[in-house]
Amino acid sequence: MNEIIFEVREDESEGGYVAVALGHAIATQAETIEELREMVRDAVRCHFGDGAPGELPRVIRLHFVRDEALMV
Repeated sequence: MNEIIFEVREDESEGGYVAVALGHAIATQAETIEELREMVRDAVRCHFGDGAPGELPRVIRLHFVRDEALMV
């Protein structure tokens, strides 16, 4: 595997950020973007180091999703 993608959203109820991997059972959260980057790296290393199928990905892509509501 060359790449793994995480969908990142702001946690509106508690603040900070939540990242969930697409196609893998990996999720983590953090207060800041820098902290989230480290938490995602650690979560990926732990997931693939615990015998999950596949090789450790070379690239971790963070896809930031932002919802915005507009009044008509």
